[in-house]
Amino acid sequence: MSQVFQNYTDGKWVDCKSKKTFANINPANTKEVVCQHQASGPEDVAAACAAAQVAQKAWSALPAPRRGEYLFKAAEFLDARLDRLAEDMTREEGKTLPEAKGEVKRAINIFRYFGGEGARQFSYQIPSERESVFCYTVRKPLGAVGLITPWNFPSAIPAWKMAPALVAGNTVVIKPASQAPLSALRLVEALHEAGVPHGVLNYVSGSGSAVGSPLVENAVIRAISFTGSCEVGGGVYEKATQRRIRVQLEMGGKNPTIVLRDADLDYAADILVNGAFFSTGQKCTATSRAIIEKAVYEPLLEKLVAKTRQLKVGNGLETGVQIGPAIDDKQLETDLKYIEIAKQEGAKLVCGGNRLTGGFYDQGYFLEPAIFTGVTPEMRIAQEEVFGPVLAIMVANDFDDAMRLANCARFGLSAAIVTRDLTRVHQFVNQIEAGLITVNLPTAGVEYQLPFGGTKESSFGMREQGPQAIDFYTETRTVYLKYTQ
Repeated sequence: MSQVFQNYTDGKWVDCKSKKTFANINPANTKEVVCQHQASGPEDVAAACAAAQVAQKAWSALPAPRRGEYLFKAAEFLDARLDRLAEDMTREEGKTLPEAKGEVKRAINIFRYFGGEGARQFSYQIPSERESVFCYTVRKPLGAVGLITPWNFPSAIPAWKMAPALVAGNTVVIKPASQAPLSALRLVEALHEAGVPHGVLNYVSGSGSAVGSPLVENAVIRAISFTGSCEVGGGVYEKATQRRIRVQLEMGGKNPTIVLRDADLDYAADILVNGAFFSTGQKCTATSRAIIEKAVYEPLLEKLVAKTRQLKVGNGLETGVQIGPAIDDKQLETDLKYIEIAKQEGAKLVCGGNRLTGGFYDQGYFLEPAIFTGVTPEMRIAQEEVFGPVLAIMVANDFDDAMRLANCARFGLSAAIVTRDLTRVHQFVNQIEAGLITVNLPTAGVEYQLPFGGTKESSFGMREQGPQAIDFYTETRTVYLKYTQ
């Protein structure tokens, strides 16, 4: 019998009201139930929100540097268990063990970074035009906030939402993705062991309809930070704005990488393989479109296909595996559906695209990384997010044509260019419609100390990560103080 994990409400580990649980399945071996989690409902959400509301006053009154100390302590607990937590993540989400270790380390660094932000919550002293008047600003927390996190970064994204929320003086109710809730729970365990006061942090697992919607609708909640699909994000936006609460949405991407004629083609091929296929393409920042200048299209395609065919697909716990499974049967079905749509619309499949079968492959959701050529802007494969290891290649006549193709999608999360031409680099940075811009680097691979977020339909609201993350979780108050009468 697999271990059953509980919710965390008001400083206690508790079962949900229904006493029902759901299975956390290993996508690389569907015969393995990693653990069981609470199938919570609206009553459980209400209890968590009530606990957060009660705890908020005392938590916000605690000096911010002392709030940061809890994050420092939790980071130490996580660091001591890094190997175990990484294995948990690989088993529940499927990414390779090296990638999982990197993500847990990132969560640890996020806790440490925002622990330090407790002593750096910048306010301003502004000169007044009046005599004997001292003007300054202060930050105030919003109150109890709701966090809804995805499965593809089940440790890093919960960390980069809860850490700034907590250090800013808010209390938190977090709903993790049902496909990978254990990694977020490990963060909660660490904060519990660090001694976070009762009610400051609350964790409720369950489906989006049973937990997510009641969380957004609860009158106690003063802000919602959401990462997930555009469809669900749209619903969150409608409900949150009806209540006039603050909302932050991070959603889809259709991220381009432009390769110009002067690029080192081996290096460019490595950039594309990394961006498109690592983490099984299950990143909102993954490269899904390669836009290659015509002069180097054929030789680069040859190198790209050769490198892609060398990738080892398998169970992420095994040494040497580079690509893990899709997260579940629905995501695999989506990947295969888009591969068929691309074929029907006239794109040419030149590499991969088949479900892997036989032996251990039959026990998981494994797919060969796929490359399509002959892709045109009106094709769905060029416009819609697949969220799998599927790369669409488009040919550009020159730099201006490449920019036209890069900006023709409704998303604007991340974008990259591979070139030695400094003029083109600056033109790209100025013209690309994306919130995250990389030069001679993959589209995926952001750092916690810098702002994260996109443009167009990819994002809505304030930026996450870096010093700007505190902005979403605080209000600015302006003070005018006359010190003589």
